[in-house]
Formats: sequence, C-alpha cells, structure tokens
Amino acid sequence: MISAADLAALVRSYNPHTNEALITAAYHYGLKMHEGQFRHSGEPYFMHPIAVAAILTEQRLDDATIITALLHDTIEDTDASYAEVETLFGSEVAELVDGVTKLTNIQLTSTETKQAENFRKLFMAMSKDFRVILVKLADRLHNMRTIKSMRAEKQVQKSRETMDIYAPLAGRMGMQWMREELEDLAFKVLNPDGRASIIRRFITLQKESGDVIQKITTDMRAELDRAGIKADVFGRAKKPFSIWRKMQEKEQGFSRLSDIYGFRVICKDEADCYRILGVIHQRWRSIPGRFKDYISQPKSNGYRSLHTTVSGRDGKRVEVQIRTRQMHDVAEAGVAAHWSYRDGVRSENPFAVDPVQWVAGMNESFANAMDHDEFLEAVKLEMYSDQVFCFTPKGDVFKLPRGATPIDFAYAIHTRIGHACVGAKVDGIRVPLWTRLKNGQSVEIVTAEGQVPEATWMDIAQTGKARSAIRRALREEDRERYIKLGAELARVAFEQVGKKATDKALITAAKHMALGDTDTLLAQLGSAEITGRQVVEVLHPELVAIEGDLVDADRAVVGLKADQTFKRAPCCSPLPGERIVGISNRGEGVVIHAIDCMRLVHLSNESDRWIDLHWHDGPHPAIYSTTFEATITNDAGVLGRVCTIIGERQANISDLRFEDRKPDFYRLKIDIDFRDVSHMHAVLTALDSDSNVAQVMRIRTDDPAASPQAAE
Repeated sequence: MISAADLAALVRSYNPHTNEALITAAYHYGLKMHEGQFRHSGEPYFMHPIAVAAILTEQRLDDATIITALLHDTIEDTDASYAEVETLFGSEVAELVDGVTKLTNIQLTSTETKQAENFRKLFMAMSKDFRVILVKLADRLHNMRTIKSMRAEKQVQKSRETMDIYAPLAGRMGMQWMREELEDLAFKVLNPDGRASIIRRFITLQKESGDVIQKITTDMRAELDRAGIKADVFGRAKKPFSIWRKMQEKEQGFSRLSDIYGFRVICKDEADCYRILGVIHQRWRSIPGRFKDYISQPKSNGYRSLHTTVSGRDGKRVEVQIRTRQMHDVAEAGVAAHWSYRDGVRSENPFAVDPVQWVAGMNESFANAMDHDEFLEAVKLEMYSDQVFCFTPKGDVFKLPRGATPIDFAYAIHTRIGHACVGAKVDGIRVPLWTRLKNGQSVEIVTAEGQVPEATWMDIAQTGKARSAIRRALREEDRERYIKLGAELARVAFEQVGKKATDKALITAAKHMALGDTDTLLAQLGSAEITGRQVVEVLHPELVAIEGDLVDADRAVVGLKADQTFKRAPCCSPLPGERIVGISNRGEGVVIHAIDCMRLVHLSNESDRWIDLHWHDGPHPAIYSTTFEATITNDAGVLGRVCTIIGERQANISDLRFEDRKPDFYRLKIDIDFRDVSHMHAVLTALDSDSNVAQVMRIRTDDPAASPQAAE
C-alpha cells in the first residue's frame, strides 16, 4: 500500500507547490474512516482510494482532485459527513466528494429509458465540476483492474457497464489510453476465450517474424536522423479488444488483418510533424484513404495529430501517429489536460479544451431531444463514433460522425437547409442522399422551396441533430390531422357516457393528464397514444361497486388502544387514504389530523401526545364530511347540475350554504360526505371540468395562530 509520504511525493514530482500537509491529512482521515472495512479480495478497503489517487497523479492533476480521490467513498460508506469534510478540507473538496457520491448512486445498468435519464444525470454532474467524472473514471479503472475478486455475475454486470458507458466516455473525452484499458479489462471478462486467442496469435506471429516493433522503430529513427529531424519514436501492438473489434467490423481473420501495430512519433513543433510525414511517405508506401489530418481539423476534445497507415516491413501495415509534445499531452489526458500540471504550474497547453465549454457543447448537441429515447440515441451517436470533416463549396468545414450522409450535412448547416433538401452533390457529382460521406469531401446541398422532410429520411440520417429535427418536423406535419381526428374521437367518447367534450372539460383533462394543453391531448388521442376512454375516465370515472364488508367506522383507524376512541379534527378533516397523526387529549380520546395540518405546528414540542396512526385498509363508508367552496355561474339549472354531478358519484351533500350572491355568480360552501381521498378527487375533477363551475376548492382551517385545542 502506498504511504502518505509516497503519495505526496508523486504529486510533488509534477507540482512542487502542492499542499503536502493537506494531502497527508486527507490520507490519514480516509484511513481512519475506512478502518475495519475490507474489499471482496480481503484487502483493507482504503487501498482502493489510494490506488484511485495514484492513477490521477499519472495525469498530473491538482491537489483538490487527488484529495477527492482519497475521500471519494467516505460520505457514502463511512460516518463522515459533508459538513465535516468541508470543515477539514474546504468547500471545493466537499463539493467534489459529494458529486462523486451522487454519481456513484446513479444506477447506469437498466432499461433504455432509464439509461437515457441516467446519461442526462451523468452529464449534469460533469457540467457542475468536470473533475467529478475524472475521479469516477479512475475509480472504475481500479475496480476493473481488481474485478476478479467479485462474484461472477457482478463481474459481467460491471464489465458490460464499463464497455457500454465508461470506456466510450473516456474515449470521447480524449483519454484514449484509459478507454483501451477499460475495454480490454471488460473484454477479458465478457469474452475470455476470444481475448486468449488474440494473444496466442500474437505470440505465434512474434515467433515467426521476430520483434517487428523494434525493427520498424529502428528503421524510422534511422530515416529521421538522416533527414536531420529530432523526434522520439514509440511502437506498440494494439490491445486485444481493439484487434477483435477490427476483426468483427471487417469480417476478417487475424492473418488477414492489417495495422495491428501502432507507432507514435513525437517532435518539437507543428512544422516538424509535416516534415516527418513526408519522410515516412518517401520511405514507405502509404495506404490510400488512410490519412487523417487532425492538426488542421482538431477533434472537439482538443485532440491533434497526423494519422497515416503505411506498408512496412514484409508488407505489414502499420499505423503512424505524428504529433508535438503538447499535442501528445492532450492526446494522453484528453479534456483532463485542462487540469494538468507541468513543471510545477498549471498547464498552459494551447490545445487543451476548457471542460466547461466541452460539456456545454455536448449538452447543447442533445438539447433538441424530445424524449428519453432521442437523448440516448444522440448520446450514443456522439460517444461511439469517429468523425469525418466535410466542406461546403465556400470552404466552411463541418464535423460529422463516421457514416454520416448528405442529410446529416444539410442539417449540420441549418435546420432550414435540412428541411428543404432535395438532393446533394459530392465533389461536384450528384449522389443519392443515403451516400456515406468521407473525410475531406466537398458537399453541396440542393434545396427546393416547399420541400418537407420525408419519413424515409429517418433511415438515412445518422446524427442525433438531424434525426431529432426530422422527427419533430414529421410530428408537426401530422399534428393538425391528429388534432382534428382527436376532437372527433373525444366527442364520441363523451357522448357514450352522456356528456359533452366542452373546451373546459378538455382543458381540465389535459391538466390532470399532465399534457400541457388541449391540442396536445387531442393530438395524442388522434395518434392513438391515449384513448378516449382514458380521457373520459379522468373526468367521469365509472362508479365501481364496493365489494365485501365496509370498514367499521368506529375502528377505521389503526394504532389506537382498545379503549381509545377518535374523532377527526375539523381544521383539516382528514379522509381515509391521507397520512394522519393522532393527538391524545385527557378524557377526550384521540383527535386525528392530516400530517400536513398547520395546527400541528403548536404541538411540535409535545411529542408525548403524538400517536402514529394510519387508516384501515379496505373500503370505507361514505360518511366523512369535508367542506368545499365553489363559485358557479348564476344561470338557471346550474346549482341543480352541480348537485347532480356530486350525486352521480355516490357522494352525499350534508350541508350547503350561500356565502355571496352576485348577478353573475354564486359563491357557496358545500359539505360533502366521501368514502376516501380518491372518492373526493373524482368528485373534484368532475366539478372542475364543468364549464359553469368557475372554481372549486377544499376548505381547511390552517391558521397556525389559532388554538389547537379549539379544533379538538
């Protein structure tokens, strides 16, 4: 286990101004909090936070992030509190630890809809402080490195989660080394036989051809020396999962697979990058279509490099990446390079992307998603795809995912251009709209006035922005037709129960169904997303016969002693189905209040009088009176219709009092007897939907200044 001094030394090696005392204090605090806790492997639990911190030191991150790594499980798994962490280590660390805790509590393995919502939460957590996700990724990396100590089914679950979410996220952030290691660790669990076969073939290849990496590295260094260019050359074999994925994508066996070796050439400046490219292409034959210039067209996460694939020794294809030292730092750390230290100061790397802007850009690209499925689709398209750069005839460049089509290009320019698209020219030649665009192509979009998106475009478009815009346009095109059909369906559904689908009724139904407005309700009704029966039932629920014996009114409350009686407090008149509390009174039994009754404020210090009660399960008789205030229009027959609405729902009016009479309206109070709170809501909804009822509301005496005893 790394000691506190060793960890502080690791940080000091890249940041001489580090607060060693604070890091050491966090180390010992975490050690104390996790004392007695052990991992599945039997090791002391605190070894895990130390390992996470050590991973982050490899990225040369700031003190707050390192301390957060040491404490990231304390608030969740120990007696430590947010307030205590804030007092000891400051608000910045406390916020970060709390952010990691909340991120840990997001369950990312679930159904598609829930997964989409979890992605939203994940991006929200990232936008608050980007370092939260850096700690979480390091946490996941160490857990994957030690995954063998988990149960077999847990290994599979965590590996799938890593492959689906954390590895692509690391890649999207530019931390390619972490993506590759996470993928390979997950691959080892999910397909151990496939991984083992790749490794065996590598060993066989090395026996047959010797150390290819060393030979090609030596050749490259010799060519660069001959050209007088100073640069470092590194070679490596690609990770087993990377090779496996290429085999699956290209449907080729290992023996036919090319570019399984990768080489990096790191030089002084940008000019040398292009000089080195020329030297390599002069010495080895380049493979057409395999050159990418990410220096002139960087990726959104700040990645810059020249990529080329050449035919090396014995005809073997190798990939070469050429970049400067600053570009390499960003390539290794990705967006995290913004937080890195070099030579004792925060890195001023000109290629590092501001995490706040990066996350804001990601969130903006998902902002047009109408629902969970669209958001998840946009996220996956953004995170799992490589990119191509295409140009307009005027030279403007647009970045698109691999596999994008002219439809995607049109919507990338502007939604209006996308909607009006009727064709496209690629490099001056007319092509079908389903053509896959390639890097560096010039694309001209042909538009026509009056053109609208077609449903078939959904199968052509690849970007989340295009698919969302097309889907929205198609919905709007059908909306008017659906609204007209929905209005007719609503009329028929209401007439079947002897009612009319008035504007007031539909507005009330839309409100209770959380659909926003009447047009939305009718559109969903016309498109069969909801049924006419559902709309009618919201306003006029069918009377359901109560089966079985009714609950004894004298024993309707559970939690009383055998000799205790109860009565409902007139201040809040609680109904069966509402949460209640009992207040004991000497010689007067128990008075029950609704849990939110303001009269209880005066009894908050008399806990000895409080009794935990709840209503008896089962059907209750309609004897529980509640007072309502209603404002109705002063027209002939309106009062009778109000009484009929209440009676039709088997509720009894026990009293009715006129409070105010005007030429145009009446205001009255009505005491109505209900079975339970659901019964009350059904009556209220029906009254509220009547066009002659301006307002109806339940009356409670919630004045906290009134005496509680008066209500008892």
